[in-house]
Amino acid sequence: MSEGVKEENQLYDEINITPMLDLAYVLLVIFIIMTTASVQGVKVEMPHTVNSAALAKPQMRAITVTSDGSVYLDAFPVDMAQLEQRLAEYKGNNPELPVVLKGDAAAHYEKISEVLEICKRLDITEVGLVTKKVVE
Repeated sequence: MSEGVKEENQLYDEINITPMLDLAYVLLVIFIIMTTASVQGVKVEMPHTVNSAALAKPQMRAITVTSDGSVYLDAFPVDMAQLEQRLAEYKGNNPELPVVLKGDAAAHYEKISEVLEICKRLDITEVGLVTKKVVE
């Protein structure tokens, strides 16, 4: 009888890592989902530049103008009146609202100019123009 108790109190010489691996896989899936969900906007062909600075800031809004002249705020299609209204709401919540303007290389300059005029009317001073860096 004392022999059975002795066997139960023996030290393990191996570690069960299955629960730790389960946790690691769950965290990996969460990070993948959060990373892909944080990307904003609509995919467009951007003009190319040689030097460009990183523009990532918290609470940034992305305005996209496609080659056919459609305008999107973050990933939602809007017309110019809706764009101005929503930007005014965002500006009310964050007085230093940063905005990134992504225009297709074939987009009409008039649409880009209208978007910039709306930003100027709303006193949005942090406006970045997104381009693709040319690798030399």
